[in-house]
Amino acid sequence: MKGSFSGSALKTAKGTPRLRTHPRLRMNDGFSPDEHARARAYHRPLYLALLLDLALAAGLLAALAWSSLGRWVFSPLDSLSPVVAAAAYAALVAVLSSVVRMPLSLWRGWWRERSWGFSTQGIGAWFGDRLKALAVSVVLGAGAWAAAVALARALPTWWALPAGAALALAVLLLSFVAPVVLEPLFNRFRPLEDETLAASVRLLSQRAGVPVREVLVADASRRTTKVNAYVSGIGRTRRVVVFDTLLQAAEPAEVEVVVAHELGHRREGHVVKLTLLAMAGAVLAVAVLWAVLGTRVADPRTLPEALLLLLALELAALAPGAALSRRFERAADRCSLELTQQPEAFARAHRELARRNLSDLEPPRLAYLFLFSHPTAPERLALGRAWRAAHP
Repeated sequence: MKGSFSGSALKTAKGTPRLRTHPRLRMNDGFSPDEHARARAYHRPLYLALLLDLALAAGLLAALAWSSLGRWVFSPLDSLSPVVAAAAYAALVAVLSSVVRMPLSLWRGWWRERSWGFSTQGIGAWFGDRLKALAVSVVLGAGAWAAAVALARALPTWWALPAGAALALAVLLLSFVAPVVLEPLFNRFRPLEDETLAASVRLLSQRAGVPVREVLVADASRRTTKVNAYVSGIGRTRRVVVFDTLLQAAEPAEVEVVVAHELGHRREGHVVKLTLLAMAGAVLAVAVLWAVLGTRVADPRTLPEALLLLLALELAALAPGAALSRRFERAADRCSLELTQQPEAFARAHRELARRNLSDLEPPRLAYLFLFSHPTAPERLALGRAWRAAHP
C-alpha cells in the first residue's frame, strides 16, 4: 500500500467545466485566476477520459459475459483442464482489455502528458512500462482465478472460506513484497545522498518516534517532470521514497516538510490501517462472489461476471475510500507542521507542488467526493494558516 504526498489526487481523473466545483476555497487561495484556468483546462478532459475508460472496461466484460464474444474467446481453451483454462482465460481477458483501452491510455498517459510538458518518456519507454504492468496483472489475475476455480471445484459448498482467507493473506503479502519486488520493475532507487538533508531526515524520524529503515530517491525524471513522495511497505520493507524531481525543484526546508508528512503517515499507522482495510475488502469481495455466483465459480467462463461484480464493489468503495484517505492526508499534514515547525516552508512546498504538478485547484464536486485521495492545494494551505494561527 502507498500513501502519496502529491496534491494531484488521481493521475487519471477529471470532468467537465459545467460540473459544480468543490466550494470550500476558490480564488482567494494564493493562486492566480490564470493558474485556476490552466488547471481546469488540463484536468477536465481527463475526467471525461476516465469515464470513457470505465465504460470501455465494463462494456467489454459485459460482452464477454453475455454475448457470443465470450464463447468465441474461450473456445480455444475448451480442451484444457478447468484450472488451466481459468488461468489462460484470465490472461486472455487482461490482454484483451488492455488492447481495447490502449488508444485512450496512450492519449491520456503519454500524448497529452507530453503536449503539456510533463512526460519525459519516449513512446517506446511508455509502451515498455505498459507491458510490464500488463505482465504483473496477468500473473496476479491468472493465479487468483485459477485458485478460485480450483477451490470451487474441490469444495463446492464452502470454497469462499479458504478463498477469502487466501486473498486476504495475498493482500498482506503484497504489502510486504511490493516495495522490493514490484516497485523496482518501474523505477531505480538509490539512498538519499545529501548528508545534511539525510541528517535532518533522521532527526525528524526521531522526533516522530518512527525510525525508518531508509529514505530512497526514485528516478522519476525518466518519466515525468512532476514531483511527489510516498510511503510503502510494512515491517522490514517499509521506506519513504522521494522523487528525484522533488529534490531538484524544492529547497531543503520544503523537502523536509514533504518527508515529515510521510513520517506522519508512519506515526499514525496509515499504511497498516489501509492494509487491514484492504484485507477486509478482499474477504468482502469473496463473500459477494459466493453470494451471487455460488458454485458457478467452478466454471472458468464466469470470470467476466466475477470481474463486473468486483468493479461494482470498487465503484461503491470510491467515495468512502477517498474520504478516509483525505482524512489521513490531513493528519499527516498536521504532523508535518508539528515536526518541522515551519509553516512558511509548508506553504511554499504546497504552492510549488501544485504549480509543478498542475493540480486541480477547484475540482468538480463529484470528482472531489469520489476520486480525490488528497485535499486540494487551497485546502492544505488553509490548514497551514490555521495551524500557524493556533501556534503563534
